[in-house]
Amino acid sequence: MSGGLNLRGAVAIFKHEMMRMFRTIFGSILSPVITTSLYLVVFGAAIGSRMELPGGVDYGAFIIPGLLMLTLLSESTSNASFGIYMPKFTGAIYELLSAPVGVAETLIGFVGAAAVKSLILAAIILGTAALIIDYEIVHPFYAFGFILLVAASFSLLGFIIGLWANGFEKLQIVPLLILMPLTFLGGTFYPISVLPEPWQTVAMINPVVYLVNGLRWTFLGTSDFPILVSLGFTLTFLMICIGIIAWIFKTGWRLRE
Repeated sequence: MSGGLNLRGAVAIFKHEMMRMFRTIFGSILSPVITTSLYLVVFGAAIGSRMELPGGVDYGAFIIPGLLMLTLLSESTSNASFGIYMPKFTGAIYELLSAPVGVAETLIGFVGAAAVKSLILAAIILGTAALIIDYEIVHPFYAFGFILLVAASFSLLGFIIGLWANGFEKLQIVPLLILMPLTFLGGTFYPISVLPEPWQTVAMINPVVYLVNGLRWTFLGTSDFPILVSLGFTLTFLMICIGIIAWIFKTGWRLRE
């Protein structure tokens, strides 16, 4: 199938990655859902009744987009990084590189599967949240599109991390030590507008702020920043990741080590 997309190869990788999710369903699905549900119960249902936000927004509904973003970033990155790292670790990466499978097929398989896992996880979390907190999605079409865009972007980031890592501990450096703190400091539990200076200015340096606020706009119809700012940032990040992956496959960096 030279000169065209090897759809069969892409589907084979995709199916393999999806089957791995079902084999490890507790770590892939149940664990993040339980963790997010606990956040919703503690912060949304218990503490939320004592919190007052500008505009009379319910605190429980306010934190749902932030908690969903926290899960999306960590799970998309972890799933994609582990997915491509395991072939490197076992040596199966050489069979993949010698097969009639190019960059497009590899990304469809690994990154596509990681993004789909995140979408499934997001749907389960939103369904679970509806049992705990009364909320609505003001712009459901935009919410789905933004969630898909974020899942794809950070699955690409995870793919890069999986190629970069030369040990299991490095797979967790970015999700646990970088993404999670940035998300907690990125307006997950509070609006940036209530912060005093200079902390409001400092918070605006955090790139995750724009992701959280973009998703919050699709849920509530309001946010600290215009949706176009969040969308532009996410699309720029997506293109940067695609460019880095194209360079990796062109140069073979970390692929044949």
